[in-house]
Amino acid sequence: MDVPFWVWTVTVAAIIGLLVFDFVGHVRTPHAPTLRESAVWSAVYVGIAVVFGLLVLWFAGPEYGGEYFAGFVTEKSLSVDNLFVFVLVMASFAVPRELQQKVLLFGIAFALVLRTVFIFVGAAAIENFSWVFYVFGGFLVWTAWAQARSGGHSHDEEFRENAVLRLTRRVLPTTEDYHSDRMVVKLRGKRYITPLAIALVAIASADILFAVDSIPAIFGLTQETYLVFTANAFALLGLRQLFFLIDGLLDRLVYLSYGLAVILGFIGVKLLIHALHTNELPFVNGGDHVTVIPEVPTWLSLTVILVTLAVTTVASLVKNRRDRARGIESSTGAGDPAADGGRLLAQGPGDRDPHAGSPDRTPTSPGDATVTGAEGPQGRSGGGGPAETGPDSGATRASRTDAAPRPR
Repeated sequence: MDVPFWVWTVTVAAIIGLLVFDFVGHVRTPHAPTLRESAVWSAVYVGIAVVFGLLVLWFAGPEYGGEYFAGFVTEKSLSVDNLFVFVLVMASFAVPRELQQKVLLFGIAFALVLRTVFIFVGAAAIENFSWVFYVFGGFLVWTAWAQARSGGHSHDEEFRENAVLRLTRRVLPTTEDYHSDRMVVKLRGKRYITPLAIALVAIASADILFAVDSIPAIFGLTQETYLVFTANAFALLGLRQLFFLIDGLLDRLVYLSYGLAVILGFIGVKLLIHALHTNELPFVNGGDHVTVIPEVPTWLSLTVILVTLAVTTVASLVKNRRDRARGIESSTGAGDPAADGGRLLAQGPGDRDPHAGSPDRTPTSPGDATVTGAEGPQGRSGGGGPAETGPDSGATRASRTDAAPRPR
């Protein structure tokens, strides 16, 4: 697929323009989005992604059009699963609902830049080393197995701070209270970061680990750098609106992790088959290509992804209906402030710890502000953050935000 430079330029400019529009039109003035607003703009961004896919279909042909749609649907599905960790972050840091949009948009912008770097690095590796397909394929198969074995989200899950977040707390002094939507404030002649900035660091650092299996997955569906980039970009652009649209509904997708495990496993096998077809390793068939197993066509990939997601969604809804009929509560308690006896668990967007500071509270004088200096060897800095959780917390899914990569 030969994409002219001007097409790249127009595409990147359009994506940046959408981010700027999102900030100016929706995020610059803090407010809690309504369900209608979230639904309308989610539909708009999905519509833009679909129109772009139709343009690819028209100008580049059905093969590339199918690859784009398969990549977009996969990335969108993985993004929905990522939202569960975002819910944990928002609840753990008691981020006020009207400020959550800013954290999400800035986190999405960071994720887009980071994934663009990963995409070009991955494309260069694939171009020069065919054995990379073995690595990507094997990693996705392992991720799928680990995801299925974990069984999805647990009601005991809590956010666990990763190394980047702990380093930020140690180096930078933070305030305990939110100061409107500001991320940096000046108190007593010294600058401090607010809990809002800490929450942003948590979201951004979490996406580094999300990209570990997201990028290999889409390279298993298409090796066209332009399609990989655009599918990722359009999947991320509507994530902020989607977060508020499915407020409190994440816990109902009880089989989502199993569906994603099937999709990741399928793509992993597809990558391994492609690796055999392009094999150059001397200890595999003497360095010759292995073509005994036919490659998986794009139409089959798209069909498997769509059918798996449909079955997963329907099965989840059926199970929830049966559980409600039997008087069984949801497994995560998301969106329910009273879940688990008042503990701060996977609450819905906007649920806050009643003991957290007011978002608009600003000290009447420099001496009124509660701040915490940089962390010493024995202590942690700043409030507004979650308590450390021990190794036995059972945070299987949330531990993706820990220092080491974990399965999705």
